[in-house]
Amino acid sequence: MRVIPTLLLLVGSVACAADALALNEYGIEGMGRVSTRADEAGASVSADGRWIVFASNRDGGAGGWDLWQARLEDKRWSQPQPLSLNSAADERAPFFSADGRWLYFASSRAGGQGGLDMYRVAVNGGRFGRPEPLTAANSTADDSSPGVDTHGQLLFASNRGGSWGLWRSDAATGARPQPLPGPLDRAGNSLSVLVLGERGDLVLARDAGDGRTRLHHGYCQAGQWHDGGALPLSFNDGNGLTQAAGVDHSTPAELLLAGSARAPRAGGLDIYRTRAPLGRGDGSCR
Repeated sequence: MRVIPTLLLLVGSVACAADALALNEYGIEGMGRVSTRADEAGASVSADGRWIVFASNRDGGAGGWDLWQARLEDKRWSQPQPLSLNSAADERAPFFSADGRWLYFASSRAGGQGGLDMYRVAVNGGRFGRPEPLTAANSTADDSSPGVDTHGQLLFASNRGGSWGLWRSDAATGARPQPLPGPLDRAGNSLSVLVLGERGDLVLARDAGDGRTRLHHGYCQAGQWHDGGALPLSFNDGNGLTQAAGVDHSTPAELLLAGSARAPRAGGLDIYRTRAPLGRGDGSCR
């Protein structure tokens, strides 16, 4: 079942206010269907709210991590099915574009430029076309977590600089990727990124140096990206596990994330739903 905490229903959009109004607590997504005894990491819901695509290492896929899709039927997610685009390698980090035309993802499949590469595939009514590599943005290192903001900017995570960090490029051409400007990513170890809203907010997964990742809120002001701190979620404190934030375009005030909470819990890594952080960006990072 698609479980949404009651408090989340009070929020209509990403608001512009200080982070003092902390995130409310969470609900598990699709217990027994989306979230299972296997691991799920990374999820995205289409703009019409009818489809969810997520990554899982459950049985029944093509091998390794695969992308799975479920349809919303009578307010419940249907039994998920693996996407035909899966390979014997890993497919992860799905992201629906806001206009619903594309699904972006990362894969270590044969034929790439090296390690993990980024791809996109055309979407039409829950059906997917042929994967296209983001050749100009990919590198011989690992490139993952692709997402496109409303201004046509591609943001992604890569270890091309020797350590994991956040990069940006033009989504249409992929040309000349550059590190995100500002202090947000100078410490490195940013493993994934999710674009939020229209004015320069994001959620990143950061390696805290203790073998665990924590989700942080990043925001842009005066053309520079800053760290707004760890999301104030009870299992985002090092005692639990959080990673791979995901977007629900049909409900922008809410955030999907992969993690492991004490309860509710289906397996190892599950998909949870909570409130998105309150916006602090000023729209200057375009």
